[in-house]
Amino acid sequence: MLRRLLIHMLLSLPIVAQADNLRLVSGDDYAPFTGQQLPGGGMLTQVVQAALAARDIGSSVEWRPWNRGYLMTLRGEYDATFPYVHTAEREREYLYSAPLFISKQHLFSRAGEVFEPEDSSVLIGKRLCYPLGWQPPAAIRQLVEEGRLTRHSPVGLDECARLLLLNRDDFFVADLRLGEAALRASGEPPSRFRRSVGLFGSSALHLIVPRRHPRADEIIADFNAGLASLRADGKHQQIIEGYLLQHAEQHARAD
Repeated sequence: MLRRLLIHMLLSLPIVAQADNLRLVSGDDYAPFTGQQLPGGGMLTQVVQAALAARDIGSSVEWRPWNRGYLMTLRGEYDATFPYVHTAEREREYLYSAPLFISKQHLFSRAGEVFEPEDSSVLIGKRLCYPLGWQPPAAIRQLVEEGRLTRHSPVGLDECARLLLLNRDDFFVADLRLGEAALRASGEPPSRFRRSVGLFGSSALHLIVPRRHPRADEIIADFNAGLASLRADGKHQQIIEGYLLQHAEQHARAD
């Protein structure tokens, strides 16, 4: 009887180890949030893995094109993917974690061209640059769907800054940190661009788990508990501020 019990326990060990090591996937070139070449995989990769570690859950991160990683997760090849904003369409297929980060959106344009979120009518007939696979704010999405705004979708945000200066697009919408990183990547002086004074809303970034995943509720509950723990003891803020400081220092050295 004892021998049978020991065999049963040994056979169970790999299953437990597998269950406690989550397979994650994210997309590349979303600095400073995620990126294969960024320290620790990016700011939000560090937050996600720290939240899981707070619950003694191991994790591995792989990098795929955004749409491919999303679909592979939906098929069960990964346990979760991040970071994603909330949409009604996604919510039908995925459970959302508590926010990893609140992204505050600005409008970026060429110097001398004033676009402010308080008057969206000035955007009608303009050309929006917004990367492939990214979900624009609701007001922008509505203008695109109504045909009152033309959207151009390059691979990454860095290209948007260059396209503004080539007069191929008129503006892009981005988080303050992402937008400023794209302006720096253009190699042009900041004086050639303008950032809106007002905010074009804000959006939360989340980790998402397919609803059909057999442990979806458990994964989300564990992750949220770990994230809450990081916030309570100040580690979440330490990761964010520490990463942004490191990111700024790297750009200062490059300049």
